[in-house]
Amino acid sequence: MDFHLEPAKQVIVNRFREYVDRELVPLEPAFLASGFAALLPVLQGKRADVRRLGLWGPIYPREHGGLGLDLLTHGLISEALGRCPFAHFVFGCNAPDAGNVELLHEAGSPAQQKRWLEPLVAGEIRSCFGMTEPGNSGANPLMLETRAEPDGDNWVLNGRKWFTTGADGAAFCIVMAVTDPQAPPHGRASLFLVPTDAPGYRLVRNTPVMGHEGHGLFSHGEVELADCRVPGEQLLGPRGEGFRLAQARLGPGRIHHCMRWLGICERAHELMVARAASRVIGPDGRRLGDSDIVRAWIAECAAEVRAARLLVLYAAWRIGQAGAKAARDDIAMIKFHVAGVLQKVVDRALQVHGGLGVTDYTLLAWFYREERAARIYDGPDEVHKIAVAKHLLKARDG
Repeated sequence: MDFHLEPAKQVIVNRFREYVDRELVPLEPAFLASGFAALLPVLQGKRADVRRLGLWGPIYPREHGGLGLDLLTHGLISEALGRCPFAHFVFGCNAPDAGNVELLHEAGSPAQQKRWLEPLVAGEIRSCFGMTEPGNSGANPLMLETRAEPDGDNWVLNGRKWFTTGADGAAFCIVMAVTDPQAPPHGRASLFLVPTDAPGYRLVRNTPVMGHEGHGLFSHGEVELADCRVPGEQLLGPRGEGFRLAQARLGPGRIHHCMRWLGICERAHELMVARAASRVIGPDGRRLGDSDIVRAWIAECAAEVRAARLLVLYAAWRIGQAGAKAARDDIAMIKFHVAGVLQKVVDRALQVHGGLGVTDYTLLAWFYREERAARIYDGPDEVHKIAVAKHLLKARDG
C-alpha cells in the first residue's frame, strides 16, 4: 500500500498548511488572551481569504460548494489544520458541522438540504449534535431517555442533552431521540432537525470544562427539550435509523479527529524541541536539550507520533478499500491509540516548558485542557479497547 498523494492533491495539502502557519498561527496570542469571540471579526476576514483561494470546505460535496476531497486527503488536511485551534473554523470544516454536513448529504431530503445543508456548507450558520445525555452513559447511545412522540403531523420532543458542542450560537441541532421504545435496541432512535429557536428548545448553559466555560464554537452546551414541537418533515432519515446514521457519522469522522490530534502532536513536539534548544538551565550555558531525559522524550515522542500517523493512514486506506464496517477495528484502534499519544506528547511538551507550560502564554495549556477529553468523547478509550479485544477473541474461537 502507498499513502503518497497524487502530486496535485499534495499541492493542495501543502497550501492548507502554508496558510495556517503564515496567516493563522500569528493570531494565536490574541486568541489565548481574548478568546474566540473577540477574534471572530478577524477570522471572518480569513474565511473570505480562504474562499478566494479556493480552499473552502475540503470534504464537502462539490455540488454543495465544497472541494469534494477523498477521506485520505481530507485527513492530511485535518492534520495541517490541527496545528492551530481555530483553523478548521477558518476553512469551514469544524466539528460538529463537518459531521452534520455528511449526515445531511447522506440522509437529508431535498427540502432539508436546501434549508440546512446549503447555508451550513456556505458557513452562514453553525450547527450542533445532541446525543449525549447527563443521566446516561455517553458511550452507549442505546440508553437514551430523550423521547419523541408523534402528535398529528408533528413530533414532540422531551429530554435533556449535554456536551452538545457548539450549541452556543448554533442555528439548529440534530437531536437523537427514542421514537420506538419497544423496537429492538438499534432501531429505537431517530434523528430530528430542531431549529434552536423552536419553542421548547433551550440552551440551559455552557458546561464549564476544567475551569473554562467556553463560548460559541469552543463550548459544550447543556440543552433542554420541553414539549419541543417540530414538523414531521424535520425527521432526518427514516424513522428508527438514528443509531445507524449516528454511527455512520462517527466512523469516518474519527479519521478527521485522529489526524487533527496528530497535527496538535506535531505542533506540541515543535514547541518542545524549540524550548529544549533555547532554554538555558545552567551558568555554563547548559540547555534543557543537553539533558538526557529531555532528549529521550523528544525522540520517543517523534517515534510515537510517526507510528500513530501510519496507523491512521492505514485505517483510512482500509475504509477506502473495504468500507467503514469492515474497518471497524482499525477505526477503534486509532481512536484510543492516537488519543493516548496526544496526551503523552502534550504532557511532555508542557513539562519541558516548566512553569511557562501551565500558563496561557503558550498553546500547550490550552491543548492540555481542551484535548484531555479526546480519551472520552466518541466513546471512552476503554470501550474501544474492549470492542477490539472481543472481535479478536471471537475470530480466534472461530
